[in-house]
Amino acid sequence: MTERRFEAVAWDIDGTLVDSEPLHHRALVAASLQFGADLRGLPDMAFRGIHMGDVWLQLRDWLPATLDKQQWLAAINRNYVEGRHGLSAVPQAVETIQALNARGIPQVCVSNSCRMVVDANLDALGVSDCIQFSISLDDVAEGKPSALPYRQAAERLGLAPNAVVAVEDSGTGIQSAKTAGLYTVFLQTADNCLPGGPTQSLADCIVDDLALLLPLFD
Repeated sequence: MTERRFEAVAWDIDGTLVDSEPLHHRALVAASLQFGADLRGLPDMAFRGIHMGDVWLQLRDWLPATLDKQQWLAAINRNYVEGRHGLSAVPQAVETIQALNARGIPQVCVSNSCRMVVDANLDALGVSDCIQFSISLDDVAEGKPSALPYRQAAERLGLAPNAVVAVEDSGTGIQSAKTAGLYTVFLQTADNCLPGGPTQSLADCIVDDLALLLPLFD
């Protein structure tokens, strides 16, 4: 019997497992509007894959000078969690997670979202029993594109980074996982399809269907 090359999967969540970007955007706009900042003119995917600390910096001049960052983030998270029951899984996400779980493949999640949002997403997907642990933005000193989140995931799994497959839908995530030494799979969708772009060049593999990950573990 040949030894399996890959031993675990580290999933991004937003946009990779769950179609959460529209809800993230609505929560951002609704929360900001509560504080008198109208961001309804922003493109829906303006902050895809960007952690909220950087979003705050990019929007700081649009928001009231007296607004506290943590107060703003808390309002966004509340809006998101309240809307979680309307979330939809990315096609084949739940089925692929369940198939890997049946094979005994360890699976974890590595997200640039806060703990509250990560838990809400996994609850909406109904796959928490298949995930060994999750790493949120609250659990690391630096979010993606830093290598720290994925490096921590490999360490907690007790595996060499190159034995872990990272699945991402953004250049920020691919950069994070690649720098940490993981094998990177880019999920190409209608929203992030930029043929020949830097993300595709950096990723080890590109798929348009999550079920195509299963042969990596045959």
